[in-house]
Amino acid sequence: MKIGCLFGSFDPPHAGHVALARHVRQRQGLDEVWLVVTPQNPFKKDRRLSPEKHRLAMVRLAVQGIEGLGASGVELDLPQPNYTVDTLDFMRERWPQNEYALIIGSDNLAGLHRWKDASRLLEKTKVLVYPRPGLEEHLAQADLLYHPSVTLLPDAPQMAISSTGIRVRLRNWKPVDGLLDPKVLAYIRQNGLYAE
Repeated sequence: MKIGCLFGSFDPPHAGHVALARHVRQRQGLDEVWLVVTPQNPFKKDRRLSPEKHRLAMVRLAVQGIEGLGASGVELDLPQPNYTVDTLDFMRERWPQNEYALIIGSDNLAGLHRWKDASRLLEKTKVLVYPRPGLEEHLAQADLLYHPSVTLLPDAPQMAISSTGIRVRLRNWKPVDGLLDPKVLAYIRQNGLYAE
């Protein structure tokens, strides 16, 4: 099977993540897209994340019943810090029947050359790049823009919402209609997430 992997902290997972995953799956002919919950981004060590069990549970709720989308906690059981190249190697060993593609934002493409073993990652993995705010600047800074493994997805939906913005709205009891799956919102309320 062809699997697209969208890594993220998903704190919380929102409608933009789901819309992007669905779009990429359909347009790139992928069998499935997995939303892979990351323990801690090595480039964002200063940020405090919600407990892993809550983030994985919310992702499961966000993709529940959506054909071709799945939640993965594979990185949560691997040694930390996690590096995408190592996780993809582990996935190839664990599920060798699958072919994996990495889905990243244009902001990540700009810094991809700094990732651990970027050249090895690109040897083995197709990288699908969706637009993020500041796209032109990201592309201008992307040393790997023309690498044969990199594919730009200019028509992918831009996420005008962010998990950070949603956390702020929830903390201030502002409405999040249409931004979160109702099951995810119910889970957040039941578990007192983002209250402070």
